[in-house]
Amino acid sequence: MSELDNLHNADGKKAPINTSQVKDQDNESDIVSENEVNNKEGAIEETTAVSIKDEAINEIEASNAEDAEDEGNKERHTIEVKAYDKMSLESLVIELEKLISREKVQAIKNHVDGIKNEFNTKFNALIDEKKTEFINNGGNEIDFYYTTPIQKRFKNAYRDYRNKLNQHYKNIEENLKQNLYKKLEIIEELKGLFNVEENINTTYKHFKELQEKWRNTGPIPRDKYNNAWNSYHHHVELFYDFLHLNRDLRDLDFKHNLEKKTKIIERAEELAKDDNILRAFRELQELHKMWKEELGPVAKEHREVIWERFKAATKVINDKKQLYYKEIDKIYEKNLEVKLEIIAQIEAISAEPKNSHGSWQKKIKQIETLRNDFFNSGKAPSKVNEATWAKFKEAVRAFNRNKNAFYKELKKEQYQNLQKKLELVKIAEDNKDSDDFDVTTPLMKKIQHDWKNIGHVPRKDSDKIWKQFKTACNFYFDRIHEKRNEANKDLIEAFNKKQAFLESLKNISLSGDKDKDLEVIKEQVAIWKTIGKVPNDKRFIEGKFNKAIDDLFSKLDIDKKEAEMIKYQNKLDTLNSNDDDNKSLDNERVFIRKKIDEVKAQINQLENNLQFFTNVDDNNPLVKEVNTNIAKHKEDLKTWQSKLNKIKALY
Repeated sequence: MSELDNLHNADGKKAPINTSQVKDQDNESDIVSENEVNNKEGAIEETTAVSIKDEAINEIEASNAEDAEDEGNKERHTIEVKAYDKMSLESLVIELEKLISREKVQAIKNHVDGIKNEFNTKFNALIDEKKTEFINNGGNEIDFYYTTPIQKRFKNAYRDYRNKLNQHYKNIEENLKQNLYKKLEIIEELKGLFNVEENINTTYKHFKELQEKWRNTGPIPRDKYNNAWNSYHHHVELFYDFLHLNRDLRDLDFKHNLEKKTKIIERAEELAKDDNILRAFRELQELHKMWKEELGPVAKEHREVIWERFKAATKVINDKKQLYYKEIDKIYEKNLEVKLEIIAQIEAISAEPKNSHGSWQKKIKQIETLRNDFFNSGKAPSKVNEATWAKFKEAVRAFNRNKNAFYKELKKEQYQNLQKKLELVKIAEDNKDSDDFDVTTPLMKKIQHDWKNIGHVPRKDSDKIWKQFKTACNFYFDRIHEKRNEANKDLIEAFNKKQAFLESLKNISLSGDKDKDLEVIKEQVAIWKTIGKVPNDKRFIEGKFNKAIDDLFSKLDIDKKEAEMIKYQNKLDTLNSNDDDNKSLDNERVFIRKKIDEVKAQINQLENNLQFFTNVDDNNPLVKEVNTNIAKHKEDLKTWQSKLNKIKALY
């Protein structure tokens, strides 16, 4: 149980209220009025707050008055305020439904308002996005309409909240009227105390019961509050006038009130050390309510001391609260700076030249990222929130207007491209059955090239016309390939045989006898030559055969140069058999001559380098290396010259 609860339950019931006061025992014949006592003691009447000019007390008094007609309203402070600006539309609706079903309707107004504002902001942004997409796809702005199930769900939840809130206010109004009636009855009973002929202690007990009943009755209509309160206190004062001769009862009240007010002060001083500023301030409001409404005066010598002590603790808490809100304001100001920077970036992107679909798509993604950054940047100061939102919307709309203008022009260009491509489709379909291949083939290749260069067409037509064009072109070229395949039937057959023969080479096993194995390899080469030519696009199989033969030669125990010349002879035979116009042989001869010239140049360079070694022994490692390189290059030169001679023999 908290200290605040202890204050209410010290004797198993709420502390009695004494709102009137008799003066010091030495001057007990003088009755001090209610307002005089409250001024001296520090009770928080409006006149007192003005006289002491204490802003902290004024602020608490204003907050308490705001909640006077709704006792449950204070509970809203215990409900977590979430980061609604970072929630999705669905999450906002779920949170709204949860609050309405679980919390008191009067406690969630700020939460509902925050959710509603964020939902509208995000949904309006979604509407703008969908509207832009609709227009970009060729729609007319006047025909645009968009709704989603989540919007309907939000409206239903918000309507439920409004209905509950209206019912709550009706109940409050009825309760206020009932409470007023009860309090007026209490005042009438107070009036009757002065005419009752009974023991003073019995009358005092009855008086205390009426005070307790007054406190527990609850709030009344605000426009009736002052009159009822003043009338009540007037008759309380009269009763204390009637009671002042009974010092024991009066002193008992003073002592009791001092104890309770001291506990209130101690609790306020504890709250002044609490790091949770808002929680401390809320509880401080309750303490001030108790001080004013539930407790009466204390002895004169304690009045100023306890009030100054209570006021000091109040000021500490209020100062910390003001500092807290200043820090919050700083955060909001920083958020505002971020938002304004984002708006500036959007405006800058909007002003940049963008002349292609690709560049626009890139900028659209950048704008979408900036929009999300704007929504996630936190709250801005409320005084500029609407203006900032309007500026943001205008920046995004300006970008969208430019984008829409570009795509409108692009659609016009795409429609022109569509007409050009439809003409090419007609040409392809008109010529797909032609047998004049020499004339039609260049034409079909040209329209295929033209097709690639025309550019984009509307998306809804793109696949359809491409299929038409592709079908006509494929039909024509399939006919050509069919005729060519017929003409190249022998070449295809040779290719298939060579593929099978190439597979069989993998199963050849050499005996280890050089001469016999060499004859086996030469026999394989001879068989390969007899198979015949293959189609030009299948000549790659010759390279595979040469590699297979090279692998067999590498297993023979013969001179490297001899093996090289045998393989080269096989290469020349292959080139010669597939070279009707000697073009391949000519290229090979040019290549061999070039290699011979390169080797001769390298030999000359090395021999020139030797001239720099004077008075150096031939056993010098560097000299020996140069001589070794010269000998190797001369051997290579003989090999290249032998290859050239073989080529010459073929002409």
